[in-house]
Amino acid sequence: MLWREAEHEPVTERFWTGGWAQEALEEIVADAEAAASPEGEWPFHPRDDEGDGEVWSGLYVGSAGMAWALWKLGSPFDAAGAVAQALARYRKTPDLRDDPHPPSLLCGETGILVAAERMGSPAADRERLRELIHANRAHPTWELLWGSPGTMLAARAVGLDDEWRESAQLLWKRWDTDTDLWTQRVGDHEVQWLGPGHGLASNVNALRGFVAEDVLRERTARVLARLAMHDDGLVNWPPAPDDDKIRVQWCHGAPGILITIGDLLPWELALAAGELTWRAGPLRKGPGLCHGTAGNGYAFLRLYALTGDALWLDRARRFAVHAVGQVRREREAVGRGRYSLFTGDIGVALYLRACLDADPAFPVIDEL
Repeated sequence: MLWREAEHEPVTERFWTGGWAQEALEEIVADAEAAASPEGEWPFHPRDDEGDGEVWSGLYVGSAGMAWALWKLGSPFDAAGAVAQALARYRKTPDLRDDPHPPSLLCGETGILVAAERMGSPAADRERLRELIHANRAHPTWELLWGSPGTMLAARAVGLDDEWRESAQLLWKRWDTDTDLWTQRVGDHEVQWLGPGHGLASNVNALRGFVAEDVLRERTARVLARLAMHDDGLVNWPPAPDDDKIRVQWCHGAPGILITIGDLLPWELALAAGELTWRAGPLRKGPGLCHGTAGNGYAFLRLYALTGDALWLDRARRFAVHAVGQVRREREAVGRGRYSLFTGDIGVALYLRACLDADPAFPVIDEL
């Protein structure tokens, strides 16, 4: 099998209506607004593996990500002020104290600054942002979370074209011509990841506009056809060529690859990846973006955009209904919401908006 049944659950039988979806979106937003402290902070959720009293500041699970999402959703919350407070807090106490790596996008200072720039915060500092992007151009991870593919997205979002091209040139040179993969060095380990969380898919996406589309398409299709796992008309990919773990998530596995570079895949692979995501069902891990039901649902929105087939939009919306049910069940069990962009409830609100608009753009990766 291409997925572990124990990690998934049957999709809800409840059907979507636009009015219900809008109410659910507003419910999540209102809860997030009410949970913010006067300092623009949100409490960590037990499932985010941090102790009580911990406050993080970055995009991935920190307050800058919450502020950015509320801003994108049109909330009256003072997102610009919250991101300024997040930046000051991060500079005093970095999120990852053993390895703060301030230039990175999702867990570092770059992400906070690009959010500040986009929402017109008084904390915006274009020159500091330029310095960080330049400093990160050759980080040895060569992936989205820590490396230049992430800070390239920041450069592109705010029009720092020279810095984006400088990073793109180095990233392009590191794309191995024998394996069609990048080698990521994380700590003492070297790996070759495929998914957008840490590998090929997000790297290829970051090179759009720098490398000709036909070259991206040829190399991407070649490596993903070679490494695809097939069964009964379905397809999935391992996290890395030598990794026997099976994942069906945004960060690793078919959904994330389809979401990020599905337009570069052969049709048969793209459709088989979408069908796998549907048959596997929503993730028991939770409703969020990185490794949850909402994140996987963006695969259906991508296929709807590519094919125009309303089946995929219907499936996306069924996943949205299921994700809202997961949000409500977990809130009842824990006594409060989960306040983070990539693992929490606000990602579901963004997904609801995407399903209302039939918009496949994935948060941060496709729009900042």
